Amino acid sequence: MQTPEAQALVQVHGGGIRQAAARYGIPEAEWLDLSTGINPHGYPVGEIPQAVWARLPEPDDELEAAAADYYGTEALLPVAGSQAAIQLLPALRSGTARVGILEPSYNEHARAWREAGHTVRPLSGEAIAAALPELDVLVLVNPNNPTGQCFERADLLAWHAELAARGGWLIVDEAFMDVTPGASLAQDAPREGLVVLRSLGKFFGLAGARVGFVIADDAMRAQLAARLGPWGLAGPSRWIATRALTDRAWQAETRSQLQARGQRLAERLRARGLAPTGGTALFQWCRVDDPAGWQDHLGRQGILVRRFDAPGSLRFGLPGDAAEWQRLEAGLQRA
Repeated sequence: MQTPEAQALVQVHGGGIRQAAARYGIPEAEWLDLSTGINPHGYPVGEIPQAVWARLPEPDDELEAAAADYYGTEALLPVAGSQAAIQLLPALRSGTARVGILEPSYNEHARAWREAGHTVRPLSGEAIAAALPELDVLVLVNPNNPTGQCFERADLLAWHAELAARGGWLIVDEAFMDVTPGASLAQDAPREGLVVLRSLGKFFGLAGARVGFVIADDAMRAQLAARLGPWGLAGPSRWIATRALTDRAWQAETRSQLQARGQRLAERLRARGLAPTGGTALFQWCRVDDPAGWQDHLGRQGILVRRFDAPGSLRFGLPGDAAEWQRLEAGLQRA
């Protein structure tokens, strides 16, 4: 039976420590937040020069050049996190589009298209090919969040070609792609009708900086830029992102570490009877019969995980230090 706490803790996204702290009476500082899939050992920002804070941000080509080198394409537009693009893209599609969106997946895609008046059709990964002739837009998260499902580049390019031939779009959100960059479609841009979204939030651990990129053809980028207006990305965020994108030594070391930590997390969950159904180096996804009960059990110990009710499942992000790993292992014990 669900407790009142379990019933009341509603998560639209990962995070929500304040809500959890109020619900369980545990101070915010004492929570172990495993709900987001953000690298707990993010890029070391260092001291930001005062001049960066004091002047209005403006394109200086430094960030754009760093991003072009990192993603392998110059067809990109910096935005305040990929969320900014997710909210704007539906407005660029005239009429009522038939939009296929993977489910379960990142909720904001479906919400944005529905609120813009388009028709959203939830799809399983296995149903995409058959549904494609009836779609104007296909939106995928790759690797998918929360299931970790990955799509082959050849399949994605074939789906894009079929959609683009009749004026359709393929939108691929690659928020968790940085650990496996060879699987990205960024290098295939620009192509008309292909949109790739990238972000520095997860792999780089810079979610608070709100830095993302839209990789698309010239016309679509121009439309987005016109709607975003000036100063779409804060000056300090531009400064931080430039350094993170050019630090190849940190990136290589972090990829190796995250792969090992992701495997460790899967093994720890499996040892406690929560065998992951899917995941990535940054999170593991477990199907469970009682997701609200599990979330409540962990919440009473100050551990926040992301709960999904359809299908019943939990997503676990990576603990940071040894004490957090021990705390998670202890918390997973359930009578």
